[in-house]
Amino acid sequence: MALSTAPPRLTAWQVVWWFGFVSLAADMVYEGARSMYGPVLAALGASAAVVGLVTGAGEAMALVLRLVFGPVADRTGRYWTLTIVGYGLTAVCVPLLWFAPRVGGAGLAVAIVLILLERLGKAVRSPSKSALLAHAAGAVGRGRGFGVHKALDQVGAFAGPLVVAAVVAGASLWAGMAVLALPGAVAMGLLAFLCLRVPDPSVYDPDASRQPHVGDERRGWLRDAVGADLPPVFFRYAFACALTTGALVTFGIIGYHLTVDDLVPLAAVPLVYAGAMAVEAVAALVVGAVYDRTGARVLLVVPVLVAVVPALALGGTLAFVVVGVVVWGVAQGVQDSTIKAAVADLVPAQRRATAYGVFAGIQGALAIVGGAGAGWLYDRSLPALVVAVAVTQVVALALLATTLRRTP
Repeated sequence: MALSTAPPRLTAWQVVWWFGFVSLAADMVYEGARSMYGPVLAALGASAAVVGLVTGAGEAMALVLRLVFGPVADRTGRYWTLTIVGYGLTAVCVPLLWFAPRVGGAGLAVAIVLILLERLGKAVRSPSKSALLAHAAGAVGRGRGFGVHKALDQVGAFAGPLVVAAVVAGASLWAGMAVLALPGAVAMGLLAFLCLRVPDPSVYDPDASRQPHVGDERRGWLRDAVGADLPPVFFRYAFACALTTGALVTFGIIGYHLTVDDLVPLAAVPLVYAGAMAVEAVAALVVGAVYDRTGARVLLVVPVLVAVVPALALGGTLAFVVVGVVVWGVAQGVQDSTIKAAVADLVPAQRRATAYGVFAGIQGALAIVGGAGAGWLYDRSLPALVVAVAVTQVVALALLATTLRRTP
C-alpha cells in the first residue's frame, strides 16, 4: 500500500475533512477511554504514582516510538499501511479493557498492557498520517488544514467521553470501555474509503513536487532515527515544545484527583474530559487561523497556559478544577494542531514523516519524566508540583522565543 500515481478523486479540502472524520471516530475510542484511565487503573488497585507512570509512559511510547515509525514511512513509502495498522491497534485494544476485571489479580497488568498497546498504535500511525495530511493541508493553508482536522478530531474527543459517561452511569465502568468497539469499526471503514479514493495525497502539495527525493539507500537507519540531516532550527523548536508537553499534567492525574478527592461522581469524570475536548477543538480552529495570518509567534502562549494548569486543575474546589481543565484544553489544542503545522514548514516535504517522528521522540523523552514526576509530586507536595512546572515553562518560553526570532 505504498503511495500510488493514480489521480485523486477528492479535492484537497475534502481530504482534510475525511481525515478529520476518521480521527473523529477514532478519538471517540481512545479519548473516551483516556477520560477514564485514571479511574480504570484506580479501580484495579493503582496508586497515583502508578497512574502517573502508566499514563506518562503511554504518552512517551506514543511519542518516542515515532522515531522508528517515521523513518520507516519515509523509507518504504507505506504511509497508508502504517496509518491503518496504527488505527487498528487502537480500535482493538480499547474495547478489550472490558476483560481487565475479569482476570482476577492480573487485571491491573492486563489494563496496563492494553493501555500501552493503544498508545503504540498512536506511535505507528501518527508520523504517516501527519505526512499524508500535510500534503493536502499544504494546498489549503497548513494552519487552517491542521486546525480543521483537529477540530473534527475533537468532536470525537468530546462525543466519546459522553458516550462513556452515559454507559458508566447506566451500566458499569467496564461496559463503557466495551461500547467503544462501535466507533472503532466506523473509523476503520472510513480510513479504507479514504485510502482507496486518494492513494497519493502528495499530488496536492506544490512543495513535494519542487523538492528532490533523497534516495533511502544513502541514509543509515540511525541517521534517519535521529534526524541527522534535519535543520538545526527544527531541533531547537522541538526541544522547546517538548518542555511544554512534558510539563502539561496528563488527564489521568486530573481524573485521579477528581475521583480520589470525591470532587465529582465517577460517571461525571468523562463529562469533565468532554468539556476539555470541546475547548480543545475551538482552540485548534482559532489558533490555526491565527497561525496562517501571523506565523508561529502565536505559539508563545503555550508555556504560559501549561504553567497555570496544575495550580488550578489539581485544586481543592470543583470551580478551580473546571477552570484548570479549560486551560488544559486550550494548551492541548495548540500542542496537537498548530505546533504540528509549524513542523511541516521547517523541514523538506520528503522528510516530514521522519521529522514528525523525531519531533515526537523528543517530546516523549520528556513526557515520561513529566508524567512520572507529576504523579510522584502529587502524592507528596502539590505546591512543589506547581513550582516545578512553572520553572520549566519559564525555560520553555525563553527558548521558544529565541528560536522563533531566528526562524524565517
